[in-house]
Amino acid sequence: MNFGELGLSAAEPVSGGCIHRCYRAQRDGRAVFLKLNEARFADAFAAEADGLAALRAAGCRAPEPIAHGTAGASAYLLLEFLELRSGGDFASLGTMLAAMHRRQAERYGWPRDNYIGATAQPNGWSESWMAFWRERRLEPQLALAARNGYRIDVPPVWQLLEGHEPAPSLLHGDLWSGNAGFLPDGAPALFDPAVYYGDREADLAMTELFGGFARQFHSAYEAAWPLAPGYARRKHLYNLYHLLNHLNLFGGGYLAQVRSALRLLARGL
Repeated sequence: MNFGELGLSAAEPVSGGCIHRCYRAQRDGRAVFLKLNEARFADAFAAEADGLAALRAAGCRAPEPIAHGTAGASAYLLLEFLELRSGGDFASLGTMLAAMHRRQAERYGWPRDNYIGATAQPNGWSESWMAFWRERRLEPQLALAARNGYRIDVPPVWQLLEGHEPAPSLLHGDLWSGNAGFLPDGAPALFDPAVYYGDREADLAMTELFGGFARQFHSAYEAAWPLAPGYARRKHLYNLYHLLNHLNLFGGGYLAQVRSALRLLARGL
């Protein structure tokens, strides 16, 4: 791609994920972050820009989306460049997330579908949280797993959400430690979202799935907005979605974890 078409100069490759080619560049004297991929990723970049704008509107520090689209055979997303590190003020991250979750809607879902990693994530509106989690989260992943050749015996684990109708909070949607960072002064920032309105516990559950969040993060969140009784059981149902997605993205190494989570959840039915 000709970087000059986007008004960029001094483009240098940087790390930024396993899916896209990423660069730091200059545009009008400002450092910017550029993601590139094949033209078929244009909708994924549009969805990411939409999610980042939502996080920023809710008061979170997140990269400003500058532009996205296609140029020749490539899709691109141009963002504000943030100098980020893995360690910082985890307590402020917990407080910031709780404040973001206070941004709420009347239904579960999002105005557009988006992506969880490279997997399509349907977000059609629903009045029922249990129905949303079954129809928009678990069933699409299970159908994809079947197409990928994985045989999974699935009891009706979504019934664990019967009667659980939390406020539809704005969620990051893909909150593992690789999608949170800290500015040089220690202030937290979030990026690479898969936003929708849902149970805030789904974000908290994912922070526990792969680790990387310091104790101060969880303590500060609980102090700002304590979690409801039953979270310790529901978090396994929410993380099942991400385990299924990892199975579909990365292969059978996650199959044992999926089956283990299903056995654990089935004992609660």
